[in-house]
Amino acid sequence: MSPLSDPPTADPVAHLAPADPERRAAPERVPFTSNIVGPLLLLRDLLAFSLAVPVALLLYAFIFGDRLVASVHVFAFVAMLATFLLMRTSKDSYLLNLFSMSERNDTASFDALMSGLVAAALIFLSGMVEYFSRGLTLFYVGTTALLLSASRWPFNQLLKKLAEKGRIGQRIAFYGADEESIESIRQVLAHGELQHLRFVGIADDRARVDIDSGLDFLGGSSDLAQLARAGKVDQVLISVRNLPRERLQEIMEQLSEVCVDISLIPTQAIELFPHYQVRLLGSLPVLTMWQRPWRDVSGILKRSEDLVLASLALILVAPVMLLAAALIKLTSKGPVFFVQPRIGFNNEVIHVLKFRSMYTEKTDLVGHETTTRNDPRVTPVGRILRRLSIDELPQLLNVLRGDMAIVGPRPHATHMRVGDRYYQEAVKGYAGRHRVRPGITGLAQVKGLRGEIRTMDRAVRRVQLDQQYIDNWSVWLDLWIIVLTARAIFVDSDAY
Repeated sequence: MSPLSDPPTADPVAHLAPADPERRAAPERVPFTSNIVGPLLLLRDLLAFSLAVPVALLLYAFIFGDRLVASVHVFAFVAMLATFLLMRTSKDSYLLNLFSMSERNDTASFDALMSGLVAAALIFLSGMVEYFSRGLTLFYVGTTALLLSASRWPFNQLLKKLAEKGRIGQRIAFYGADEESIESIRQVLAHGELQHLRFVGIADDRARVDIDSGLDFLGGSSDLAQLARAGKVDQVLISVRNLPRERLQEIMEQLSEVCVDISLIPTQAIELFPHYQVRLLGSLPVLTMWQRPWRDVSGILKRSEDLVLASLALILVAPVMLLAAALIKLTSKGPVFFVQPRIGFNNEVIHVLKFRSMYTEKTDLVGHETTTRNDPRVTPVGRILRRLSIDELPQLLNVLRGDMAIVGPRPHATHMRVGDRYYQEAVKGYAGRHRVRPGITGLAQVKGLRGEIRTMDRAVRRVQLDQQYIDNWSVWLDLWIIVLTARAIFVDSDAY
């Protein structure tokens, strides 16, 4: 599922009718489980490295045409590939499955660039630099990184198609047929990113509770073991709350006789589902509720992107900003800029710069009143500035100063309200948007939620889109939002 698409609304168990207890599920055997993703990623990386060889050689021959010392460049290729595989292996990239892949950014292109630098350093230290072609190296490393980057979308689509056709799948049986366990099963089934799973039924050794789960009742643990022995179940999820340790050991002993994965769903995992990610603290699995979105390399990339884009934008729009400042000064009394305190990164107050678009005596510093269509506080020049978003351009200075980003959740005024309640009180999860620097534009703004927040539904949806952006950030997503923002300036009716 695309990171920007809306979650499905259809009931995922609607097509599964309750079956007679004596009937046993017999799902079609699938060729591979979701763990095949890791080996497929390895194959993709090796193909990219291999295909880059003839491409780089053809480019080099066409542009330079010089002879090459084959042994030196074969050594460089082996060194680069070995370094790349070590880097990828150290990140467990080839141990990913369909679950963990959606949580991880694909850093293959960056790893290729780094491994190319390492290979060049080894050539230099080995004293072979005299016979080493820098031009061929640039062609090869660049081509490899480009192929890895370009293959990301087709690879994800391939996995999606394989999952939809049943080539990749995981046949799962639940253990636990009490009321609370059934409810936990419903929550798992309702999750929108489990297309590759095949839920075959529910098992329990206790008396069955008469609850319509939408799944077949498979029997007890011995029946479940028999199904696994027949190759009809790949994984058993034990979802009984407050299960005694002794009983858990009995169930595991019963199922350990057959080839099947056995997993336990902790009580907290159901209560908090799906607002966490599983991480390892040493060898201890932990449920991570919040995590810093941009750190280390991603933090450097995000800040570098902001500095470059803000600098270029300031150069391009400087004449527009000078004209806007002159018009404001000539047509109404007061300062050119409106400096408003707003909530920024880490829930701290920042001072956001805007061109003044209202009459000085009618400005609202803390945001008690939301700007409405045909607002009498807005000056004639201000209406034009707001309609074309020119009033936001001074925020490029906020970006250079480090208060804001080009793309991110929009910063709100300190006393902004939704109806008769403050925004932070009205919308659950609102504070999570302050984990990153606020932006001049954002995902919510290009998804039709720009301007006035008229209803609670719009307020909630805006926060959801802000969170979606934070969870799925990439440089490409930022560039896509910037392009859509430029388009929205001329077609969006919510700008006023």
